[in-house]
Amino acid sequence: MKASAFVYPWDVNGDPRAAEFIAGTGVRQVTLAAAYHSTRALTPRHPRHRVVTAEHAAVLYPPDGRWEGRELRPYEAGDWAPGDAYGEAAAALADAGLEVHTWVVLAHNSRLGAEHPETSVVNAYGDRYPWAPCIARPATRAYLTDLAAEAAVRPGARGTELESLGWYGLAHLHAHDKTGGVGLGDAGQYLMSLCFCPDCRAGYGAKGLDADELADAVRTALEPVWRGAPSDGGWAGVAKLLGETTADATRAWRDETARTLQEAAVAAVRAAAPDGFQVLLHADPVSYHCGANAGVDPAHILSVTDGVVVPCTGGPGLLAPFAEQGRAGAVLAANLTVVSGMGGSPGTLAADAAAARDLGATELRLYHAGLASDADLAAVRSALAGL
Repeated sequence: MKASAFVYPWDVNGDPRAAEFIAGTGVRQVTLAAAYHSTRALTPRHPRHRVVTAEHAAVLYPPDGRWEGRELRPYEAGDWAPGDAYGEAAAALADAGLEVHTWVVLAHNSRLGAEHPETSVVNAYGDRYPWAPCIARPATRAYLTDLAAEAAVRPGARGTELESLGWYGLAHLHAHDKTGGVGLGDAGQYLMSLCFCPDCRAGYGAKGLDADELADAVRTALEPVWRGAPSDGGWAGVAKLLGETTADATRAWRDETARTLQEAAVAAVRAAAPDGFQVLLHADPVSYHCGANAGVDPAHILSVTDGVVVPCTGGPGLLAPFAEQGRAGAVLAANLTVVSGMGGSPGTLAADAAAARDLGATELRLYHAGLASDADLAAVRSALAGL
């Protein structure tokens, strides 16, 4: 199975040994960040630093002239990825014999929400989620579509992986997070992720819902949850809390909004890309799910993209709905965490890869070559040698 490792430019730039070291793990491809959210990352082998703090979401290359005069535009990185950090790293990785694909994070940007609060998801209580741009807003959709095309199609890249191309909601790996005191469950997370910005309110109206009544219904449904009542049960739990007709109408609006954005972004990437350029989406096969792995309809997304990258660290079960589509040639990449300190299991990579292959995986994605320890990567090297 072809394997690709995720990499940040700062893992490579300034370390003359990094590219060859990554190639030595046995991967044939790297998925290199070109646009990324804020993070604090360990660099355990770098000769000049051990921790990199990316202070805000940024593009890791110089943005072009398409953004002139526009209010919503990508932020350039600071000293954690100066200049064309992506291009410098991509060249070093390609020289080491690795195929380079871009890694593009889209609807996940706390600085955008802080500086342009009108772009953010607003929950039923009126709270804004600055990390979560509302993908229903026309200006935000235009920004994300153009960002996808620019960040994905970097010089020399053979393909791209688009992350967070859909709804983001309450769940977020936030600094000093203290939101786990009440177990919201799958249904509660959905209700707390419903957006009530002006565009979403109009969207609910187009589906036959009164936005004020819907917001009141969400608050009423959640009141027992705040007092400890369970809210699990998947979509059936949402329907129980909101009522089936209302729940289905909200999902229809959100699914349609995500699908049309995904179509537009992928079309923009293809229009900018050379022939043969591969476009994958980080995806969850449950369309109402939010987050980095966008909730999708498997049949639809495989008709739009060349395939998907699916989270499989907890098991490969999410692959099955994509494999069941029987789409010849589609890439079904199993994303496995190989950083033991982040819950990964590099020692079981061979077995995990085999289990994923049995459920339809055609490729592997390994998270993350720059963050993993030497011992973790030694286990990866051993596992890949046997695949």
